[in-house]
Amino acid sequence: MERSLVLLKPDTVQRGLIGELISRLEEKGLKIIAMKMMKVEEDLAKEHYEEHLEKDFFSDLFNFITSSPIVAMVVEGEKAISIIRGLMGATNPFEAQPGTIRGDYGLDLTKNLIHGSDSTESARREIDLFFDEEEILEYDLTSKKWR
Repeated sequence: MERSLVLLKPDTVQRGLIGELISRLEEKGLKIIAMKMMKVEEDLAKEHYEEHLEKDFFSDLFNFITSSPIVAMVVEGEKAISIIRGLMGATNPFEAQPGTIRGDYGLDLTKNLIHGSDSTESARREIDLFFDEEEILEYDLTSKKWR
């Protein structure tokens, strides 16, 4: 079973799209095993975006992710990372296919609604940044036999 960090970014919260995006994950058969609404503090933002610290666009990412609450989740499922990345669509919403989250709702390159881990290594690192182990719950979906 694979895990991914998923962040519903400030524009998702401000535009009232939290439920819609969570529904897309659940409808695909993915299981949410941790979730919280939170404000991303400066230190966490710098750690999360550490690979972008020296890039020109870092300040835009940093200012955006710290501007308003987000919803952070740990999502689990078979091939969860590739499934989530497919649901999200291309990073640039103007290149994202219709039917993807960014293709349907994206309006801006920086304000692109959602983050999902890009590898199992990134997922482990990112999950540890946003969640303590005791916040992650183990349970069985009763609907699993119907999928």
